[in-house]
Amino acid sequence: MTLNIEHYQKKLLEEKARLLRELKDVGRINPDNENDWEPVAANLNIDPAEEEERAEEISDFENRSAVEFELEKRFNEIERALERIEKGTYGVCSVCQKQIEEDRLEANYSAETCKTHKG
Repeated sequence: MTLNIEHYQKKLLEEKARLLRELKDVGRINPDNENDWEPVAANLNIDPAEEEERAEEISDFENRSAVEFELEKRFNEIERALERIEKGTYGVCSVCQKQIEEDRLEANYSAETCKTHKG
């Protein structure tokens, strides 16, 4: 079976663009490391008398942090898959070096392992 690499590359690039949009909604690129994202800080410059509002801002920041973490993790998986396309190793299991099943790649375009070695 020969993989249609262009198909998967297109899907990966589409997902990368979507993830970038979502990351920009909850975070920003770390100014000290352009390969890292960080959640947008909560507005803690709130009047101390507004304790409830401060609690909401902290809760919102915690939620943004969790979402940002998962989005960045998936973004990095997509980046690694695109690198494998460039290297000519996309679709090859990183454990057994056999071709990854097409239905597995359709379910997860960034899969690094076959079904047998799925973590």
